[in-house]
Amino acid sequence: MTESTQPDSASPESASPGAAVRFSDLNLPAALLSALADVGYETPSPIQAACIPLLLAGRDILGEAQTGTGKTAAFALPMLANLDLSDTRPQVLVLTPTRELAIQVAEAFAKYARHLKNFHVLPIYGGQSMVVQLRQLSRGAQVIVGTPGRVMDHLERESLKLDALKAIVLDEADEMLRMGFIDDVDWILEHTPADRQTALFSATMPNVIREVARRHLRAPEEVKIRSATATIAKTSQRYWLVRGVDKLDALTRILDAEESFDAALVFVRTKIATEELADKLAARGYAAAALNGDMTQGLRERVIEQLKNGSLDIVIATDVAARGIDVPRVSHVINYDIPYDTEAYVHRIGRTGRAGREGVAILFVAPRETRMLKMIERATRQPITPIALPSSEEVSNLRVAQFKRQVVETVNAQELGFYMDVVNSLAEENELDVHEIAAALAYLAQRERPLQLEQSGRGWDLATAEPSSGGRAPREEHFTTGAARERTPRPNRDEILSRRRSFADGALARYRIEVGRSQGASPKEIVGAIANEGGIEGKYIGQIHLFDDFSTVELPANLPDELLAILKRTRVRQMALNIRPLSAAEAAATPERRRPPRDAAPQGERSEGGWHKKRDFGHKADFESRPSRPASDTQRGAWERDRTKSPAAPRREERRDERNGPTTGKPAARPSNPPYSASKPRRKKDD
Repeated sequence: MTESTQPDSASPESASPGAAVRFSDLNLPAALLSALADVGYETPSPIQAACIPLLLAGRDILGEAQTGTGKTAAFALPMLANLDLSDTRPQVLVLTPTRELAIQVAEAFAKYARHLKNFHVLPIYGGQSMVVQLRQLSRGAQVIVGTPGRVMDHLERESLKLDALKAIVLDEADEMLRMGFIDDVDWILEHTPADRQTALFSATMPNVIREVARRHLRAPEEVKIRSATATIAKTSQRYWLVRGVDKLDALTRILDAEESFDAALVFVRTKIATEELADKLAARGYAAAALNGDMTQGLRERVIEQLKNGSLDIVIATDVAARGIDVPRVSHVINYDIPYDTEAYVHRIGRTGRAGREGVAILFVAPRETRMLKMIERATRQPITPIALPSSEEVSNLRVAQFKRQVVETVNAQELGFYMDVVNSLAEENELDVHEIAAALAYLAQRERPLQLEQSGRGWDLATAEPSSGGRAPREEHFTTGAARERTPRPNRDEILSRRRSFADGALARYRIEVGRSQGASPKEIVGAIANEGGIEGKYIGQIHLFDDFSTVELPANLPDELLAILKRTRVRQMALNIRPLSAAEAAATPERRRPPRDAAPQGERSEGGWHKKRDFGHKADFESRPSRPASDTQRGAWERDRTKSPAAPRREERRDERNGPTTGKPAARPSNPPYSASKPRRKKDD
């Protein structure tokens, strides 16, 4: 097993200048070396130095390395070197857990193959037009990068043929396991040539992954990069102890105060939170957009492209939607919601500090989340230092300074003759001083992001989020825009969800949601959306009935208005639920098809002997009361003999004969076709 430590100064695609080996020492073709020189890479990272010679020699590899260690180049470069460019059939297949990562890997292949003639790489994933993919596959591509579900689709259609496949790469196998794709991966591997080369990369190596490797890899060489801090070492990590009501203000102050800020990824836990936070930031004048799994693939790609070209500065994303994003200008990663585990944190902050640049990671920590903070520090082996947020006065000064710079740059760079004529005309017509006009224009220009912030009068220690006077709760800062100040600000979603829903009376009411069978919704998806977005435990969600264009769901009666507001915006199958209580007329028109709960008591009166009297058995005779069971062994033996002579005794045997056949008593034949093929795993939708 090859084991090495990633140096602190290593970048995602190249190592530190102090490393001994260079790319030119790894027997890579001249065309690939030229492409590496074009992007400024000279020295490989440890995983690249370890994997490239092995893959060039045709060995199978089991690689354990965190994100940001340069593993894409570690497998892309040797795979490109071994291609037969005269053959346009697929020779390399790369499986990734998400669409975004598939696109990033395909872009990396294209970047390194820029000097290779007749090379084609094709990303295939769910959410993209099947017609377009079929047309592209018919033209031919030597490298296919895809998600498991869409690759299976093409293999079943025989639009993707792997008879010429030389190698397959499983990238981020642990993430595919977490997302439930590992059975699909297993099926795909079984449909590839037996003599193909296999490379499996994973940030962790659970037993399930090792079992896949045992079945499908041939005497693999294990490569382990022990450091999980390859990009973390180049990332300054800080945290702020925060309360939910202050998080938005804290975020805007950080964005204004950070001198090295270029672009930011802001991580939240839920899809609906991405939309809410993006809208709030846009309303405050920031170029922000959401990125989540409910967006169409085209829209998600557009958001990432806008982040790359500078049209957007802030993207609010969920963990899954941001997997694989590699945008060098991302200078900051802000954990607006603390992640559920340390591995997710490592993946999050791996989005910054890339390509040799310094990065900044800021974590918002509620008082109850300090235990997770300590766990993250232990996992990353890096200290996370507390920060004090800038005061309102400091933020105002920073905004004024930025405004002055923009004015000076505009005066120096733009032709302003027409605008000077407009100002002079305005001054003459209204007897105004040009300074007054300039001040009015400054006021209009800063309307969305006020240059002067006004506090509510009570000081705050923003480093600890504790009130500085009287222990009273804080009031949000207010801008000098003339807006009325609210006495009781509406609680935000984080506060609402932090209160665990408890409905003691257990009374349920029926609600209508605007998604049904025609949208492809399932009860499982509806339960998941309500539980995750509304914070309602599953035990409080009752019967769900699907209709063509809507559904009904039982939830606790009299849900709070703020929770209904959240559930109205919650989406299933890209459709807002728009939940509302079911009216009496609608309830009458959509009768319940109620099943008794599993643990419900039987209905009807119970006789002393134990049989239910108020049951309608149709043509069957009423049952007699069952005699009490004797307590002693002697009495029990006599009771058994009497029971076998009872006319009711054969009833169970008669039922068994009805099941097994009228005359022979042989068991009935089992269905010839199982509900699904045992040789193929049940399908799981790509994220």
